[in-house]
Amino acid sequence: MELRVLRYFLTVAREGSMTAAADFLHVTQPTLSRQLKDLEEELGKKLFTRSSHSIILTEEGMLLRKRAEEIVDMVDKLEKEFNFMEETIGGDVYIGGGETDAIRQIARVVKDLQLHYPNIRYHLYSGNEDDVTERLDKGLLDFGILIQPADLSKYNYLNIPGKDVWGVVMRKDSPLAFKDSIQAVDILNVPLICSRQVMKQTFSKNEFADWFGEDFDKLNVVTTYNLAYNAAIMVDEGIGYAITLDKIVNTSSDSNLCFRPLKPKLASGLNIVWKKHQVFSAAADIFLKEIQAKFSNSLN
Repeated sequence: MELRVLRYFLTVAREGSMTAAADFLHVTQPTLSRQLKDLEEELGKKLFTRSSHSIILTEEGMLLRKRAEEIVDMVDKLEKEFNFMEETIGGDVYIGGGETDAIRQIARVVKDLQLHYPNIRYHLYSGNEDDVTERLDKGLLDFGILIQPADLSKYNYLNIPGKDVWGVVMRKDSPLAFKDSIQAVDILNVPLICSRQVMKQTFSKNEFADWFGEDFDKLNVVTTYNLAYNAAIMVDEGIGYAITLDKIVNTSSDSNLCFRPLKPKLASGLNIVWKKHQVFSAAADIFLKEIQAKFSNSLN
């Protein structure tokens, strides 16, 4: 299986048309069709359902698309690392994490590094813990930012200074908006929009479940989410109340939404993690040394 053919396949999947993909790739349509037919024969699976005007991925085609994207991303990352070895220190640092105000801590590190290493580029990937750790384990990310509680057993990590405060995002005209803070009894019988991470029961300690106590299983969760932007839209449309972190949803005077902290206060720490025995590019190694210097009192 050639990398060139995988790139052909991804282009066809993206364009949804053999003709459009051939134009984009500057190859003839018969050449492209033959390459993909050979790929299907090599894999022993049908990858496309063809019609006169479009191409639709089969279930096997969708799986190959996901894996091919990972392979191509990894190869591109590797090529960039080697290209920078003989040049002024530069390259790419890949960081993944959930939506959190703690990214400001990372941004300040990046800003300081830019003065001395302007050729380093930073790539941010947003996702929940499962998304981030999967890409981290596959080598597609150098670092991950995880909100506690999280399984850190496979990683080296640093504690990021500060904590994120949990609360409820709601419409400003909602019945609970007049309160300064929200207690468990206030949201026991209202429709909730919850992060999938806080609903997970796989940790030895789930701070969110502990905060609710025995009523946790009685919550009326109507929607779950992994990133808060879409959750905020659901709140704005009147679907329910979102349990989320402070400072990641627009609750300014121009917004229809407001944030109220939980009472008693619930705050989660954050970690920046990387794989044990990881061999870093020069750029990622410089970034690691900088965060270790900045967060050294939190080193584990």
